[in-house]
Amino acid sequence: MPQVEKNNTISQYFVVQTYVKPTPTDPFVLPTWLRVKNRLTLASPSNYIHTPAREVQRVRPGVEDTDAMAIINLLTSPWALAGALVAVVAYYAYPYFVTYGYFRGIPAPFPAQFTNWWLLYACRRGKRYLIVDEVHKQLGAVVRIQPNHISIADDEAIPIIYGHGNGFLKSEFYDAFVSIKRGLFNTRDRAEHTRKRKMVSHTFAPKSISQFEPYIAENLELFVNRWDELAEKSPRGDKTAHVDCLKWFNYVAFDTIGDLAFGAPFGMLKAGADIAEVRMSVDAPPIYAPAVEILNRRGEVSATLGCLPSIKPYAKWLPDPFFSQGLAAVENLAGIAIARVKDRLDNPPNINRTDLLARLQEGRDEKGEPLGFQELTAEALTQLIAGSDTTSNTSCALLYYVAKTPGVIRKLQQELDAAIPDNSTKVPDYESVRNLPYLEAVINETMRIHSTSGIGLPRQIPEGSQGIHLHGHYFPAGTVLSVPTYTIHHSREIWGPDADEFRPERWENATTRQRNAFIPFSYGPRSCVGRNVAEMEMKMIASTWLRRYDVFLRQEVMETREGFLRKPLALEIGFKRRSA
Repeated sequence: MPQVEKNNTISQYFVVQTYVKPTPTDPFVLPTWLRVKNRLTLASPSNYIHTPAREVQRVRPGVEDTDAMAIINLLTSPWALAGALVAVVAYYAYPYFVTYGYFRGIPAPFPAQFTNWWLLYACRRGKRYLIVDEVHKQLGAVVRIQPNHISIADDEAIPIIYGHGNGFLKSEFYDAFVSIKRGLFNTRDRAEHTRKRKMVSHTFAPKSISQFEPYIAENLELFVNRWDELAEKSPRGDKTAHVDCLKWFNYVAFDTIGDLAFGAPFGMLKAGADIAEVRMSVDAPPIYAPAVEILNRRGEVSATLGCLPSIKPYAKWLPDPFFSQGLAAVENLAGIAIARVKDRLDNPPNINRTDLLARLQEGRDEKGEPLGFQELTAEALTQLIAGSDTTSNTSCALLYYVAKTPGVIRKLQQELDAAIPDNSTKVPDYESVRNLPYLEAVINETMRIHSTSGIGLPRQIPEGSQGIHLHGHYFPAGTVLSVPTYTIHHSREIWGPDADEFRPERWENATTRQRNAFIPFSYGPRSCVGRNVAEMEMKMIASTWLRRYDVFLRQEVMETREGFLRKPLALEIGFKRRSA
């Protein structure tokens, strides 16, 4: 067969076989890379079959005639840009008008009614509690802060949203906090939460917490020894030390919870530094990292991603390093728990320790079996997070406010001196300070004005329920509701015109409404299970330094930043031993 005829046959076969044969009446468009006499041909398939192959030329793709260029031209055309804009608007407008149309009458800061990004941005700035509080002042008690999240600044809503028996669930916000495995804090299933809480609830009962006092006292004694050394070795020769007290409160809080949750302190007080062993897996070699910094970053990124948890798997690729560094901190924090649990299991104590890890080891999973390593580690991690910077943040805030407010330190020291006359005692026993009224008032006032967590903890009305009527609005199943703690704790309607002032004396005659509106440990079945231990630790820490030292502030304002918790950034103080 001559070469020309052979090419003819091949070309015709190629044209026919390359395309799905439409019906003869359907139009057929020849692609740009096949040209007949350098022009596009519109015809039926029969035209292609009878077109001489020598007139069908293969043209090398050029800038002006490739399919890619055609697509680019289409995408950059005004119509394409307009279409994309319409699609974006529809994506956000449809939920507003249709999915959550029944919320359109609830005021919202633009664009919170359309997108979760508004609240995420507020969290990223580290001031969510202040931004939401300002929104309530401008728009009222009921405000929409996400398309499906309503914030209600009314203390009467607390038992309705957080109380026993309502069936409300933790929202998807808590999915962003999951690490290793769901723990007591971030599990959303009610039955699973009940099982997990039972493992430790009896350990935190008022009659049981005395078993933890020796571990708290031992770490506090080391804290006192280190502060005595700092004062004695003052470079100024005046036996007055200058320190960032937040660091030292972090050290004592982390060492104490390390002792309680893992069976041994981290060694921060001894080293005078923020350091902890990390293992990325059970068999991985140990590395050392700053645990306090890791915990801070983890809290900030998790609270931010909790506003839009669906982006968590992709957040490390966002251009803001806040996310990649925060997610690395999540992994490192899990690594701290892995390292400590592994060390405890590999080197069991010679004596029976009545600590949290021992109680967890007695727990059972959903099948009635002993907890596996992952769940054991996840629960120990929950205790580490709950019992570390919560205590140190509050202790730091307490020192700031009592040192700033005239007369408070003197009144506290008088109460403590009367209750504990023995000056040789470095660390008061808990029974001696447990029921001191002014000390308790100071701690309560600190947790009111400096809420441990100032955000509204989100709860979701369970699917299949009838919804609820609240504050003149109907909220159907699936709605997320919250009560902003900071706003409630600073409400002038509840606390009076001096709500923004630190005044412990208000607790001497606190009303029933004020006590019910005081929720530093949350409320209901998902409230802080370790509240009794936290109160014991805070009273022992405060009474220890108040009895032993005179302190003064070396900065006027204590700056704070919010992740899940409201954290002081630093607090420079001076202290010296009290005169006999």
